[in-house]
Amino acid sequence: MIKLQAIGHLGKDALVNTVNGKNVINFTVAHTEKFKDAQGVQKDRTIWVDCAYWTDRTAIAPYLKKGTQVYVEGNPDVRTYTTQDGRNGATLSLRVQTVQLLGSKNDEGSTGGGNYQSNPQPQAQSYNTPPTNFQPAQQAQDLVEPLDDLPF
Repeated sequence: MIKLQAIGHLGKDALVNTVNGKNVINFTVAHTEKFKDAQGVQKDRTIWVDCAYWTDRTAIAPYLKKGTQVYVEGNPDVRTYTTQDGRNGATLSLRVQTVQLLGSKNDEGSTGGGNYQSNPQPQAQSYNTPPTNFQPAQQAQDLVEPLDDLPF
């Protein structure tokens, strides 16, 4: 078994289609890496991954918008085709098993959503301010038990 993992940004909004009575969410994920060529010139290389998420749980589709950063995991799927001029070609796509929303380019400092396959995670609490139900710990003079009474 071969498993692929990718982290990147969606190139356009996801589309929900029905094929032979089954739902599929199609989207593309792009990852751009920076590198220097032989002359030392900084260049970018973008790799696009076509993704197909076959699922009845299409409720995630509205959140898969252009620019959203996602983690996807699944199995590779090779498609062969013949071009109009008669040449053979092939593309590598990803048959998605897991989608995790990581955030979007518009989120400043946000670490994003959560794994769609699991239950939603509770929101992180800020530790700069105490919660509204905060009760300070008892002071030593408020204790009524003698200090020399050890439980062992």
